[in-house]
Amino acid sequence: MSIAVARASSEPRANPLLPALFVVLWSTGFISAKYGLPYAPPLKFLLVRFACVAALMTGVTIATRAPWPSGWRQIAHVAVASLLVNGLYLGGVFVSIAGGMPAGTSAMLVGLQPILTVLLARGFLGERIGARQWAGLVLGLAGVYLVVRHKIALDRDPVTLVPIVVALVGISVGTLYQKRFVAHVDLRSGAVVQFVACVIAYAPLVAWLEPAPIDWTAAFAFALGWSVIVLSVGAISLLYWLVRHGAAADVARLFYLVPPVTALMAFALFGERLDAFALAGMVLIAVGVALARRRQTT
Repeated sequence: MSIAVARASSEPRANPLLPALFVVLWSTGFISAKYGLPYAPPLKFLLVRFACVAALMTGVTIATRAPWPSGWRQIAHVAVASLLVNGLYLGGVFVSIAGGMPAGTSAMLVGLQPILTVLLARGFLGERIGARQWAGLVLGLAGVYLVVRHKIALDRDPVTLVPIVVALVGISVGTLYQKRFVAHVDLRSGAVVQFVACVIAYAPLVAWLEPAPIDWTAAFAFALGWSVIVLSVGAISLLYWLVRHGAAADVARLFYLVPPVTALMAFALFGERLDAFALAGMVLIAVGVALARRRQTT
């Protein structure tokens, strides 16, 4: 997946299925977390995941003779982008879910990401957002609420909200940082730097905060394998490719589609509730995403 994305055409509309594939793959993140977190502390789960991806992508990079980042400055930019997108975002989501926050609450709060990204992109990248795009973003946010409203529980210990807020800021700032500073790094060798940086950052935290061992069950092995191949190699590579070839605000709107797709998966796999309001919310999200999409100019 990562190799295919790295070699994809530089034309962002060459394959319109890539955004849909990204949404589907990214949406499985909550499902894999639900499978794996009962058997491992959240940061330790991610540390093993990061180490596996780093090893895998090192082999891919060497086998395909991918060019490495040029100079320490570029390596530092790749590491910072990864610590934001992988370290803060994934760490925040996993810690919040492991701490008892419902997946619906996490999805709703992370669902603020398109709005935050738009606000940051105006100042950070100088992107202009019209009234049509703003209307789409607001409709999408309303749709996210309808999809996950029955799972939202904000009356918990405020400490459980901190990790998910960190995740929201991490993914929003990280996508913008990646677009501005890491736009020309090969995705294969870049992945090695990304996940090695996360291993270095997470190792002391895990040693200090999470001494409990991993229970290596079949369910955990499946969740880990899925997280490594499908999410960290596939979905993250697609995210970076999409950010490189489109406006940051346009990519951010795709995150509105994650909660409804996750809800459909949870309904199919776990029998979780999916009522008429949720279905109406999915329609609102679809309309909002269509409106928020930047019109192509020739």
